[in-house]
Amino acid sequence: MQKAIQSVYETLSRNFNGLLIRPHDTGYDDATRIWNGMFVRRPGLVAYCRDVNDVQAAVRASAATGVITAVRCGGHSLAGFSLCDNGLVIDLSLIRHVQVDPTLRKVRFGGGCLLGTVDTATQEVGLAFPAGVVSHTGAGGLILGGGTGWLNRLHGLSCDNVEGFSLVVADGSLLRANANENADLYWALRGGGGNFGVVTEFEARLHPLTSVLLGRGICVGHEITPLLRNWREFMPEAPDNLRWGFSLQIGNEARNIPPEARGLPVASASVLWVGNTDKGIRFINQALTAAAHSVVKIEEMSFLRLQTLADSDFPHGRRYYTKSGYLESLEDRVIEMLVAALATVPSHASEIELTYLGGAARRVGPEETAFGSRDAPFVINILGNWSEPAEDAANIVWIRNLFAQLRPAMVPGAYVNFMSGDEQDRVPEVYRKQWDRLRAVKTIYDPRNLFRLNQNIPPH
Repeated sequence: MQKAIQSVYETLSRNFNGLLIRPHDTGYDDATRIWNGMFVRRPGLVAYCRDVNDVQAAVRASAATGVITAVRCGGHSLAGFSLCDNGLVIDLSLIRHVQVDPTLRKVRFGGGCLLGTVDTATQEVGLAFPAGVVSHTGAGGLILGGGTGWLNRLHGLSCDNVEGFSLVVADGSLLRANANENADLYWALRGGGGNFGVVTEFEARLHPLTSVLLGRGICVGHEITPLLRNWREFMPEAPDNLRWGFSLQIGNEARNIPPEARGLPVASASVLWVGNTDKGIRFINQALTAAAHSVVKIEEMSFLRLQTLADSDFPHGRRYYTKSGYLESLEDRVIEMLVAALATVPSHASEIELTYLGGAARRVGPEETAFGSRDAPFVINILGNWSEPAEDAANIVWIRNLFAQLRPAMVPGAYVNFMSGDEQDRVPEVYRKQWDRLRAVKTIYDPRNLFRLNQNIPPH
C-alpha cells in the first residue's frame, strides 16, 4: 500500500492545483481530523482538490493503483467514512462556490460546501434550500443520503429539490446527471449515498423564506407520555407548514434545562411554523399546551439563525454513535420503552430524537428517487453523544440494547445518514425495492466498487 500511495502522490504532484498533505507534512493532524471523534485514522495522502480537474486526477490515480479512497466534503459522516487508513482522502473543502439565480429561484453550489455556506448565499436574496439542522454539516453527504431537516414537510427532502449533479465517476469522466442526461444516475444520486462518484456541483431549487416562527418548551417526567400520545394523533392531519418534534433526554445544565428538571427525563419540544404568523401562533400554542410545558418560548427568527441553533449541541471532536429506524405508529409500549431507557443513559448529552416526516416528503413517489421508504412517518434516532474514549463501550451498549428492544415495533428501513459504520447488513433493508436497480446503476458507473467507503451498494 505504501508503494501505491507513493505512486498516487507522484502522479498528482506533476499537475495538481490544490494541496497535497502527507503524514510528515505540517498540517497533517488538522487534515485528518473529522467531526466524529470516535475515528482517528491515518491516510497516506490527503488531496485538497481546488477544481474539477483535481478531482478527476485524484480519482484516476486512485483507480489506477487500487488504493482505498475516502471522499470528504464536511467530514460529518457519523460512520467515519470521511477518513481511511493508509489510503487517499479526496477532500472537496476548497470547492465551495455558490451561484444564486434569484429570478429562477435556483442555485449551483460546489461539492465541498457546508450547509451554512449555502444558507448564507441564498438568504442574501431571501431564498432557502431545504437541508439539515447543523450548519457545519457538509451539504454533499447530506443530500446524497436524502437530507432531512426543518423544511422537509413543506418542501420535501434535500434530494427532492436537486435538479442536477455534476460528478466524477470511477473512470475519471465528468458527467452531468439530471432528468434528461444520465437519468438512471440522477435517480440513484437522490438518496443512494456516495456510491456512484464524487459530486463536484449541485443544481437545486430554492424557496422564498427569510423568517420562521419557532416555539420551544420542556415537558418533564410523567407528562411526557400524554404529550407523545397527543403528538401521534395530531401529526397525521397537521398542515405541511408545521414541523413538531422532540428530543428525549435527561435534563442537564448544558441544554438550558431548568434546575428543577435536571436529572429527570425531559422532552424538549420544537415546533416550527413557516407561513402566516397568526395561524402559526395558534398551531404552536396548541402543540405547547398539549401537556404541561415549562420554559415556553415562541419567537420569530431569521432562517439563518434557525439553521445554527443546534450547532453547539453537536460540536466537532465529540464521540457520536447512532441507531435509527421508522415506525408506522407510535404505540404506548414504545413510548414507555423510550422514557424508561432514559433512566440508564450513560451520557446526559445523548438523546432520542423523534420526528414526523409526512408532508411534501411523503408525496414523492417511491420510484421517483432512490431514497428509502417514505411510508412510515415516525422516525426514531437514538443519538449517542459523549466525550471520553473510556465511555465508548457503555454508550454503544446502551444504544444497541435500546434499538434491539424497539426493533420488533419498527418497519424495515433506515435513513442512511443516521447509520453507524457497523450497519452494512442493513443497507439492503434501507433500499428494499430499489436495491436491484441501485446495484445495476452501480455496476455501470463503478464496477470495481472504488467508492465503497459509504453505506455500500456493491456492483453485481
